[in-house]
Amino acid sequence: MPNVKEGSSAATNRTTVERTSDFEMLVTRTFNAPVHIVFEAWSKPELFKLWWVPKSVGMSLLSCDMDVRTGGKYRLAFSHPDFDQPMTFFGTYKEVTPNKRIVWTNEESEQGAVTTVTFEENAGKTLVTFHERYPTKEALDEALAGSAEGLPEQFAQLDELLADRS
Repeated sequence: MPNVKEGSSAATNRTTVERTSDFEMLVTRTFNAPVHIVFEAWSKPELFKLWWVPKSVGMSLLSCDMDVRTGGKYRLAFSHPDFDQPMTFFGTYKEVTPNKRIVWTNEESEQGAVTTVTFEENAGKTLVTFHERYPTKEALDEALAGSAEGLPEQFAQLDELLADRS
């Protein structure tokens, strides 16, 4: 990982990505920021768009519409140099408990996951647990070979954003 300073949170807080069943994956990382700041980065579109897209993949976030409340909707549109048309991801927030939990659906295909993110503060740091449950083993296999590979980079970008905000 380039430009990681000794003792920085990027050097000490590692993102773990693991398959926990044929249908589920679990990603965890501790951030050196209080829970309310971490939750804002997940729930405010102006912050979310600053870290969600891994810089290394060459994608741009064209639009980021998020109504982060139980029953609210989201819609994210991405561009990539290899694709003529934007890729759109959308769904519904099934549960939002501020500073504790966000649950959303991924409705762009029948293979979309249900994503649950939990936030636990301890001594001014926040453990984020990102859990996805897919409808089929094949959908999880595809996610692990594709978008899930970007999660450590995304979480490192979130870490940088939080360092600037804390």
